[in-house]
Amino acid sequence: MGLGTLAYLVSRLVVVATTAFLAIVLWSRTRDIAWMLIVIGAIASYADILFDLLVRFGLVDEGRFSFFGLPLGRILFANLPYLFLSAAFLVMILRRRTR
Repeated sequence: MGLGTLAYLVSRLVVVATTAFLAIVLWSRTRDIAWMLIVIGAIASYADILFDLLVRFGLVDEGRFSFFGLPLGRILFANLPYLFLSAAFLVMILRRRTR
């Protein structure tokens, strides 16, 4: 792993960790379902970068859990934050529609 790749991963980890921390602080102050889904999306994004780091350092074998040759862990963690964000946006749209 080169220095550029390491700097990229560390910077991404710091930014996403800060985002997850602030999201957890927000979670303790709100009870709105849409905001809670956004917070869960931010935390899922942190899980994505952690999983990526574990795979790159060889601590997790992503090929162990595959479906038709596709690594399920990578697919799950890459898409999970966006699924929660989509659910939050849908809640907001439906909330505005019923008023």
